[in-house]
Amino acid sequence: MRGQVLVCGASVPALPELDGLAVHRVGERPGKDEVDPLLDADPLIVAGTDADLAAVVLRLLRKEKLATTRVGFVPSDPRSEVAALWGLPTDPARALALATRGEVDPVPLLRDDNGGVLVGRGTFGAIRGVAYCDDEVALRGTARSIEVSPDGEGGPGMTVRIVKGLLFKRPVTLAGRAFQLGCIPAQPVSDGVPFPRAVTKWTWYRHTEDLRLIRGLA
Repeated sequence: MRGQVLVCGASVPALPELDGLAVHRVGERPGKDEVDPLLDADPLIVAGTDADLAAVVLRLLRKEKLATTRVGFVPSDPRSEVAALWGLPTDPARALALATRGEVDPVPLLRDDNGGVLVGRGTFGAIRGVAYCDDEVALRGTARSIEVSPDGEGGPGMTVRIVKGLLFKRPVTLAGRAFQLGCIPAQPVSDGVPFPRAVTKWTWYRHTEDLRLIRGLA
């Protein structure tokens, strides 16, 4: 199947027409009924938010197609964490050109223990609990915030940033393959989407396969 562009939701700016690409309009954070029939495309280009990209990547993971699919991303939000992390253009025309002509540069893909994936940034707000990054104690007590993202520096796969202290900000940054948290009820946010309920434990960890993201120079 030739390359496909999945335009997610109504907020994506108009994209230039390119020969050899089929364009499909789907909903925000599309599910399996919309996405699965299109997963044989290569490349598969997602135009939308970080959460839209995560929804499509989750379907690739579930259908065991991560290893065989090149994924391009055209961010609809100039504040995209994915674009900032991996140096992708936020201008739609430039982003689409890179997605169609660029080279694959595999990047870490994070998962959580509730069946989701994380492609940009995961967060907790003010929190009290105990957390580990691999075998290292990352938190014991209170924190203003926790941020987790794929490691863009070629490390073990994940970067964790914890701002400790409710009065004075004392950021701590760690790198590892897994982050585990036990806490009083708190609500995680993944790629801008709050989890439906508060949780008392949560884990993000590096998946065994990387995301074949198109981000190299054409």
